[in-house]
Amino acid sequence: MSEEQIDIGHAKHFINRHISLMQFNLRVLEQALNEDYPLLERFQFLMIFNSNMDEFFEIRLAGLKRQISFAREVVNVDGMPPRDVLQVLSEQCKVATSRQYQILNELLLPALEQEKIRVLNRHQWSPEVALWAEDYFRHQVMPVISPIGLDPAHPFPRLVNKSLNFIVSLEGKDAFGRDSGMAIVPAPRSLPRLVRLPDELCVDGDNFVLLSSLMHAHIDDLFNGMSATGCYQFRITRDADLDLNAAEVEDIARALRGELHSRRFGSAVRLEVDQNCPAELVNFLLREYNLSEGELYRVAGPVNLGRMMQLRQMLNRPDLLFPPMIPSIPRTLRLSDNSILDMVRKEDILLHHPFQSFTPIIDLLRQAARDSAVLSIKMTLYRTGASSEIVDALLESARAGKEVTVVIELRARFDEEENLQLATHLQEAGAVVTYGVVGYKTHAKALLIVRRENNQLRRYVHLGTGNYHSGNARLYTDYSLLTADLDLCSDVHKIFQQLTGMGKAERIKTLFSAPFTLKKNLVRLIDAEAEAARQGKEAHIIIKVNALTESKIITSLYEASNAGVKIDLIVRGMCCLRPGIAGVSENIQVRSIIGRFLEHSRVYYFLNSSPHIYCASADAMERNLMHRVEICFPILSGRLQARIRNELQSYLTDNCQSWVLQPDGQYLLNHPAQGATRYAAQQELLDKLAD
Repeated sequence: MSEEQIDIGHAKHFINRHISLMQFNLRVLEQALNEDYPLLERFQFLMIFNSNMDEFFEIRLAGLKRQISFAREVVNVDGMPPRDVLQVLSEQCKVATSRQYQILNELLLPALEQEKIRVLNRHQWSPEVALWAEDYFRHQVMPVISPIGLDPAHPFPRLVNKSLNFIVSLEGKDAFGRDSGMAIVPAPRSLPRLVRLPDELCVDGDNFVLLSSLMHAHIDDLFNGMSATGCYQFRITRDADLDLNAAEVEDIARALRGELHSRRFGSAVRLEVDQNCPAELVNFLLREYNLSEGELYRVAGPVNLGRMMQLRQMLNRPDLLFPPMIPSIPRTLRLSDNSILDMVRKEDILLHHPFQSFTPIIDLLRQAARDSAVLSIKMTLYRTGASSEIVDALLESARAGKEVTVVIELRARFDEEENLQLATHLQEAGAVVTYGVVGYKTHAKALLIVRRENNQLRRYVHLGTGNYHSGNARLYTDYSLLTADLDLCSDVHKIFQQLTGMGKAERIKTLFSAPFTLKKNLVRLIDAEAEAARQGKEAHIIIKVNALTESKIITSLYEASNAGVKIDLIVRGMCCLRPGIAGVSENIQVRSIIGRFLEHSRVYYFLNSSPHIYCASADAMERNLMHRVEICFPILSGRLQARIRNELQSYLTDNCQSWVLQPDGQYLLNHPAQGATRYAAQQELLDKLAD
């Protein structure tokens, strides 16, 4: 069937982005069932799913609700109206939430109990545990609790996003003669949600109780002389997306500080409540938050399930965790007495985190801070972490009198407050801090060092696909390139000039940058591969990204598929492309790798281009390609190109942790064929790169 007979841009050839993201969340949930993983790692995946779903409601579903409420519905390339998308997602979220608690209650908690790790509900307390619980409640919990009786002088309180709360039904009158019959008890965030019992009560294992169990057992103590006839936990999830109008912002830092407070009290989008809560109390809460029955989630366990993530840190059970991993340092770096700058001047260095250590990047900055010949350091920061050796090195450089310029993206979602504090620390040390370009998030990951050598200035660059966050570098897969290539360094210098100064975009020789050249160059490279196929040449595209949603990129891939290009896509999360459709995408395969590490690297491979491989900070999404500052950088070394190509092949060979996208938008786990060798890409890379 020829491509002229089929409209490849038809809505039916695209998957809705929000529904695709929900499919990713479901793949994460399935990891909790993977018996190849140690038990506490399976438990961790359940907690990660819970955290992902919180953000899904706060951002995705909240955004759809806003569109509908303000009659600003946007129909994306898939053609689904937001109302229909919201309906589908609501149904999927209900099923997923029920499955989450089923996995917790029927599989993971019993399995933990077999390992002598018990989370005791109050009906399982021995007399000794009950005495301890009473003492703990009176001395550790009660002094910081502020129950709120509901009456005309005490209207329904404004409760913080995702906070644990209790609705209590009461009988009797208080000291003032009030008998409203209802109270709200917010659980202070300073209180731990999971408490380990003392050693003497943990004979033969580890015993824990939940704060909610302590509250239920002693709720009467908060209402002297009255009787609590019911106590039920609930949690409200709010719209947490920030609303900054770039055209009206004069000082982005000041505006952001104001928005951060409002995030805690945005419009309600979900009510989670104990499954035993009576209908009259549930309906009361729904009315207070202007929510419908469809936005109600009755749960069979803690409503703030994600706070149980601390269980892992409260146990000393290495036998229930992945074996410890020490990231390797390449032999050339480990055995050399030369500075990293000296080694980079001789040849490009490529690191693949977390299999290879992030430490050389930190060491590079430390060496630059103490090198009297280093004159200037420029860097972009998106996420760094609260305690950062990267930031310490920048502070040291600034205090040593070097010219330190840092472009901080204040709007890195959920890290905004931390980034505001970081900006203040750097400014106090003497660094120049800018916030990029209003209206365009600075998502590029770049470091530029200028050093005086033999009376000339020499530049050195680090470019990465991930953040300058040493914690993430142990959990996320990303590439780091260290280079002194003259053209690459010159291009990075020009990008920093654009970010910190003003003026027309300068011509860049080797890099692709968003929002200017990245999208059109990716389309050009895809089209060139299609043309090579039409000429009878072997043609192959491999793209590894976190998300693929941009319609022009997708239609270009469809056209390349029709031209005969073999296309392998490794897309961790959202993918709007439908593979395997005759006359549209029959030469395209899409897989998603879900494993011990979060797949985060962005790599673009084109068999017939020169160079063959580009790495990027950008995913193939509209926001990345058109509304962010991004860098896509070529791998110029033939040796390093070959290495990345081999590592991509590892992912394409995976038959243990890969999920294959079907034309209908569903994903199937790629099981090894009977008798075939099991191949897990992440473990293979761990073994290969253990130098």
